[in-house]
Amino acid sequence: MATDYDAPRNKDDEQGHESLEALKSQRGGAQTALIDVEDSDTAEGIDLPGADLSGEELVVQVIPPREDEFTCASCFLVRHRSQVAREGKNGLYCRDCES
Repeated sequence: MATDYDAPRNKDDEQGHESLEALKSQRGGAQTALIDVEDSDTAEGIDLPGADLSGEELVVQVIPPREDEFTCASCFLVRHRSQVAREGKNGLYCRDCES
């Protein structure tokens, strides 16, 4: 059965809601929130968006394409030769870009 959540609610439709005091008494006591915090967690370990990373150096090992791979001229991803859809004037195009 579909429910229209935008329709106004009637008191008759609500099922057995108890008062706030009754719900608190059923709770049975105070509950405390547990937070998992490690001693090594500090604010320095958090990178904020837009942070200045000019002093950082990125080291990446570049591996040239193999004999059975090509770089798509549209999405620039390295694909296996079985993914070639067509060869255009700018290079090879993969099946994903052609679909």
